[in-house]
Amino acid sequence: MKPRSFPVERGHILTFARAIGDHNPLFTDAETAKQAGFDDVLAPPTFVQGAAHFDDAYPGRPKPGEPWMGSGREASGSPPNADAGTELHAEQYFEYHRPLHAGETLTVESRPGRSWEKQSARAGTLSFSETIHDYLDDSGQPVITVREVGVRTERPVEQ
Repeated sequence: MKPRSFPVERGHILTFARAIGDHNPLFTDAETAKQAGFDDVLAPPTFVQGAAHFDDAYPGRPKPGEPWMGSGREASGSPPNADAGTELHAEQYFEYHRPLHAGETLTVESRPGRSWEKQSARAGTLSFSETIHDYLDDSGQPVITVREVGVRTERPVEQ
């Protein structure tokens, strides 16, 4: 996958912290963060997930005028194939190499990780695959590493 840049801005941090209901002043007040020894406000855990919205190819991002299989009441994209399995987000892990603060620009590099299979009585073969996202600072040093695990079922699960 092609690397992409992701600016870490105070406004993004503020709205993210509010959206997740975290009122920690380290995320919202620059003076508090500086008194605690940081360069600027810190980004809350999982903040880097917002980097997806800086990726034009990210399928989960709505695009004006295009069908979207988002979380709305009536998805506008194509319905899933009734004979095929389902793709699901299974797990996600965050490894923090150091605090992330406003004013940085990260470069996101993604690569495939492990893959494996398990059998399920209801869904057939479950195919698991990892994608690893490395969030690097301007000097190329890792700030956060995210490991996502997806699973695809062989067939739909009847309810």
